[in-house]
Amino acid sequence: MTMTRDEAEALAMRGLAYLAGDADRLARFVALTGVGPDTMRERIAETSFLMGVLDHFLGDEAMLVDFAASIDGAPELVAEARRALSGKADGDE
Repeated sequence: MTMTRDEAEALAMRGLAYLAGDADRLARFVALTGVGPDTMRERIAETSFLMGVLDHFLGDEAMLVDFAASIDGAPELVAEARRALSGKADGDE
């Protein structure tokens, strides 16, 4: 089954909530992306921002595995969501 764009966006937002749930994880995300809390609020609906959240997980295998476990999912879901947001997955509108 292919992930829809809405499902991919929801997963990315869950990822952002996961990051925000831990000060160290959030600080690392901010440091690496330069996107502070005010900018996050402004950009949360932007596809490029959500893809960046997913890319952040894909760049850190330990965090990716931990996030996947926290949502009772497979790490591959993050890559599938990234493809769906980029328009490369079936079912993407």
